[in-house]
Amino acid sequence: MAPPPRIKAKQKNAELLLQTEKLFIDALINSLPGILYLYNDQGRFLRWNRSFESVSGYSAKEIAKIHPLDFFAAEEKQLIAEKMQEAFTKGDAWVEAGFVTKDRRVLPFFLTGRRILFEGKYCVIGMGIDISERKKVEEQVEEQAAFLDKARDAIVARSLEGTILYWNQGAEHIYGWKREEVLGRHIGEVLYADPKAFEELNQRMLATGEWSGELRQLNKNREELIIASRWTLIRDKEGNPKSVLGINTDITEKKKIEGQFLRAQRMESIGTLAGGIAHDLNNILAPIIISIDLLKKSVPDKKAAKLLKTIGVSAQRGADIVRQVLSFARGVEGERIEIQPKHLLNDLAHIIKDTFPKNIRLDLSAPHDTWTILGDATQVHQVLLNLCVNARDAMPNGGDLRINVENCVLDEHYAAMNIQAKPGRYVKISVTDAGMGIPPEILDKIFEPFFTTKELNKGTGLGLSTVMAIVKGHGGLINVYSERGKGTVFHVYFPATELSDEANKGEIEEVKLPRGKGETVLLVDDEASIRTVTSQTLKAFGYRVITASDGVEALAQYVRHQRKIAVVLTDMMMPVLGGAPMIQALLKINPGVRIISASGLGANEGAAPYSGAGAKRFLTKPYTAATLLKTLRMILDEK
Repeated sequence: MAPPPRIKAKQKNAELLLQTEKLFIDALINSLPGILYLYNDQGRFLRWNRSFESVSGYSAKEIAKIHPLDFFAAEEKQLIAEKMQEAFTKGDAWVEAGFVTKDRRVLPFFLTGRRILFEGKYCVIGMGIDISERKKVEEQVEEQAAFLDKARDAIVARSLEGTILYWNQGAEHIYGWKREEVLGRHIGEVLYADPKAFEELNQRMLATGEWSGELRQLNKNREELIIASRWTLIRDKEGNPKSVLGINTDITEKKKIEGQFLRAQRMESIGTLAGGIAHDLNNILAPIIISIDLLKKSVPDKKAAKLLKTIGVSAQRGADIVRQVLSFARGVEGERIEIQPKHLLNDLAHIIKDTFPKNIRLDLSAPHDTWTILGDATQVHQVLLNLCVNARDAMPNGGDLRINVENCVLDEHYAAMNIQAKPGRYVKISVTDAGMGIPPEILDKIFEPFFTTKELNKGTGLGLSTVMAIVKGHGGLINVYSERGKGTVFHVYFPATELSDEANKGEIEEVKLPRGKGETVLLVDDEASIRTVTSQTLKAFGYRVITASDGVEALAQYVRHQRKIAVVLTDMMMPVLGGAPMIQALLKINPGVRIISASGLGANEGAAPYSGAGAKRFLTKPYTAATLLKTLRMILDEK
């Protein structure tokens, strides 16, 4: 029995509606910009859109026979299989992966999958969007970020309020803060001792749009840095202030060198002035001294003779001071002859024993084959006597005064660590006291003329400036190292005479410097220049190097690389965590760790306590490449 006409009409309308909706859905699916797909739990595609065919390059018949995993590279199939399983078990999943086309192109895609019920069975419907353009942008951003990280300058972006938004590797190197440690923090509390100083400059920059100048900032160890900084206000598309870009250059070392040059120029200017004054004083004193000798013969009165003697002593003392001033102003004068330093030291020892307090104990050490130097014996004697007198004054309650002489060859490594030095053969004379040491804030002023810490009428301030002038006039150099409470050591280097047959007898035959065998050295020093020079030397001779700027960083590096670090070379005087406590911490981590300590104090003053702290060897800074390499090889070859 046929259905009534009214029912037939309804059925026909429903079929037309379904067909219309199907056409609409097909058109919608095929117009989507991405690929659309439906697959079952057997890995068979049930539906897909035209974009799937055009993107993949496969026909509809081919797609029906291809498993979904075959659209991905071998190394990504495991990940895709896990994501397909996740979509079936958890209901949805997503992944970024390379979609492989028929012509073997790999396109970056963002793919999704959601579980649905289709024809009575669970299937997964998903979409894929080509993210090639996004990947290109990301790569460009990463490339630009890499370029910024290659910059030696610190590049720092911050909000208008001062919150740090970007921090490149140059900033990490200069300030010691890792990126993740500072992002989101206020720049004032990170880099400034007084955040108010930053706020004042920031307000000035916001008003003008830019600022440049020199700043005093702090690194992670709270050490002061001198920074040349340039700030620029960044605006959005509408021209409204958005953020601030800062480019900072560390000029601390440059400023130190400039300071040295300025001090040298100042000393030269004062020397010229002092030379003129001394010349006039000599002209004034000369007739006085001559007249005294004549008056002594013609004046019979004893009181007058005694007065003349007093006048003569005073005039002679004035002449001695003038002589010191002239030595400072003009450099070394007098006849240059070949000098054996041991002979001068023997004479000096007699003076010290006869005139110094008995509680000053002299320890003199000089090898029998000491090289000779070319110079003025009187002037060299004056250098040593001045240093010994200063050592005596530094020990009012007595103590050990050590004078040590040794032959040494300064190499390029040493010269790079000390701007005054030139490579060559030297006689090194060290004068060490056990006094209270020189305060760090005046250590760089002690060689300036007329600078003295002694009481009135107990010092002219010309002693060390004269010493410096004489040593430089002889082509030598002088270094001073001091530690509060432990004493001071002056190292004076006089160039040795040219090799002769006699000198050759004491010359040590040059040997080939020992090389490393690929061992890793942990180098710890707060001086950037020393880290750089020593690191380059070690690498040139076959070592691998890990560096640290203080004890805290060194401990972190050791924990991270303990298995491959063969030896630790560390300075003893460092901020934050010094060498001695760091060594103790290393020994707790690894009792068998091999450590070489280094310090500016002489070996006599420093080796014993540092060795007791756990160091196997001790180096006096600055040290030559030969000394460093031989010491390393010695400690590494120990059983």
